[in-house]
Amino acid sequence: MGKDKNGSFGWLLSQSGERKGKFILSVILAAFSMICGIVPYYFIARIIKLVLAESTDKSAYITNCAIILALWLGHALFHALSTANSHLATFHTLAVIRKKALDKLAKMPLGDVISQPSGALKSTLVERIDSIETTLAHILPEFTTGIGAPIIILIYVFSISWKLGLAALITVPLGIVCYGLMMFGYEENYGRTVRATKALNAVTTEYINGIEVIKVFGKAQSSYEKFAEAAKESAASFVDWMRKCNVYMTFAMCIMPATMLTVLPIGGIMTMHGTISAGDFITVIILTVGLIEPLLGVMSYSDDIAQMDTIVTEVRKIVDAPEMVRPEKLTKKLRGGDIVLKDVHFSYSDKEVLHGIDMTIHKGELAALVGPSGSGKSTVARLIAGLWDTDSGSISLGGVDIREIPHDDINEKISFVSQDNYLFDMTVRENIRLGRQSATDEEVEQAARACGCHSFIMGLEKGYDTVVGPSGGHLSGGERQRISIARAMLKNAEIVILDEATAYTDPENEAIIQRSVAKLVEGKTLIVIAHRLSTIKNADSIYVIKDGRIEEQGTHEQLLADKGLYSAMWTAHISAKDGEEDV
Repeated sequence: MGKDKNGSFGWLLSQSGERKGKFILSVILAAFSMICGIVPYYFIARIIKLVLAESTDKSAYITNCAIILALWLGHALFHALSTANSHLATFHTLAVIRKKALDKLAKMPLGDVISQPSGALKSTLVERIDSIETTLAHILPEFTTGIGAPIIILIYVFSISWKLGLAALITVPLGIVCYGLMMFGYEENYGRTVRATKALNAVTTEYINGIEVIKVFGKAQSSYEKFAEAAKESAASFVDWMRKCNVYMTFAMCIMPATMLTVLPIGGIMTMHGTISAGDFITVIILTVGLIEPLLGVMSYSDDIAQMDTIVTEVRKIVDAPEMVRPEKLTKKLRGGDIVLKDVHFSYSDKEVLHGIDMTIHKGELAALVGPSGSGKSTVARLIAGLWDTDSGSISLGGVDIREIPHDDINEKISFVSQDNYLFDMTVRENIRLGRQSATDEEVEQAARACGCHSFIMGLEKGYDTVVGPSGGHLSGGERQRISIARAMLKNAEIVILDEATAYTDPENEAIIQRSVAKLVEGKTLIVIAHRLSTIKNADSIYVIKDGRIEEQGTHEQLLADKGLYSAMWTAHISAKDGEEDV
């Protein structure tokens, strides 16, 4: 485990980049602080010897006191500078690590990201990375002083009397045994706390996000019980661990610093027999009183170091996770804008959900993907958008495999609006402008008008400057969708993918959006996943997907004439619409 710890600490230092020098400077300053903190004891011993010798030389007393004062001031100054440098380097390092982790999430396959509980990811990226700060910022300067000072003091004590030097160390092995017993079963106990904390974060996130459903369906009691159980397990994991450690920790903390239990009687006998002078004996007493305290401070970090190792392992699972490999620059020229899928297979974990999809969407076409729920429509759309990589087969854009097209180029060419739209806690204007940062206010409002958003936006408290709240919570589902569509339209990409993007809009607004989309995507490629078949009747090509395979393909008229799955879906759709009108 020690090797792993060194590896984790080394990895953290490797992330410090240009600030690594500040860690080194912190150690140097800590060494000066340590020296300034130790040397005063020598001058204190000199003063004691002057007193024992009944010296009346005032200048000697004043000089020694002045030197002690200067050294203690130097100790405080160097310690403050050391700590400041280590903290600056630490905050920079943690910022680099968090940025790398977030960048990695953007480059990982979407499935690998959403398969992890959002509460657990948030815990790792926020709280757990933050928890490294105390250990990393203090470990270098504290270890420098915590280990260096006792070694120097012990060497000086041995130079006075090797017997008293050994006497000062008698309690150390006993304390180490107690400390070892305290650390027994550490990995198992700490692992339990990590699992319990992650589970609590996940359950808490689920409970808060699902509070509306919980209340509507009367599941408050059962959901709260699930949350309460997770909270109790989290608390118990820490309490049980501390109960196991308390006795051993108490003995370790009491026995190890008790150097006077051995130094006083042995030193007293030696003084009585004239083996050591009274002045040297008092000097040894002064030096050894605080001999073990710095070592205890260092040992107290062992738990933090072990935790840091676990946290670094978690973070590195994200930072080192496989990502969708894309080139930095586009080396092949795109010819046209046709999207071609050839024998595409794709799996979620170990379950294959697409089984050999072949599809050609020509530039400027309106292509519709329809089929039963769970058939794989959204998966196909996300693969085209480059959010996942295929297991086998290929997807090409303009004759170039999308795996050979840089992320930025794909993002520039494709706008994607899913049924799970998301707005940031910013103003309406800023959320729409995310589609194109250089857009003017007039262009933002023009996109909103085209998507039927302008009227309801102007009805908000501050119009376009209204803050939408976390996840757009201050707006209705339909309003969030229309703003998401306006954002995608403002991007002005060559390819627009709408994944059931009008699912939460009423028929009137849906008609407005459909007309707006038709106008805004003229000359562009539009891929629509629709649950209302009446909205895609005029599609150039309709792909009917069932159980991960293309069941049928053709225009609306062709598919109706084939009397297959699409025809049955259309009949059901028309019947449902007639039923709504009758109501």
